[in-house]
Amino acid sequence: MDRFLIALVVVAAVAAVAVVMQRRRPDAPTQRVYNVPVQLDREDFPRPATPWLVVVFTSATCGTCAQVVAKAEALNSDAVVVAEVEVTAEADLHQRYGIDAVPTLVVADADGVVRRSFLGPVTATDLWAAVAEVREPGTLPPGGCQSGQDEH
Repeated sequence: MDRFLIALVVVAAVAAVAVVMQRRRPDAPTQRVYNVPVQLDREDFPRPATPWLVVVFTSATCGTCAQVVAKAEALNSDAVVVAEVEVTAEADLHQRYGIDAVPTLVVADADGVVRRSFLGPVTATDLWAAVAEVREPGTLPPGGCQSGQDEH
């Protein structure tokens, strides 16, 4: 009987320690979620009648932003207009579209519906493939472009 009581006390003590340790464990850090617009007013950007719009929201102090803009500018054509929206020069557009991280790149159709987006750096291959896919679905093989956000 003494062994049973000792075992019961030990089990209770271990359970109490486990409860205290569980309560002391810090919560997992929250993950930041950044805003990406789902609709743009084409009148806010150059050549609103152009079928496709690529907008890169940037900051002059962001080194990665310049690289993303350079990759996007290669897409500029009669069918695709590329616009850089730098936060200091055009803070109103950053605020209007809720941009809280740069670089943010969006690909919008003629109606301003954002069809593809990228937060942070993007490879030229992934960017060009994403634009090709939204312009002409089925361009990419299954499992094509690996980075960027899903279509909206």
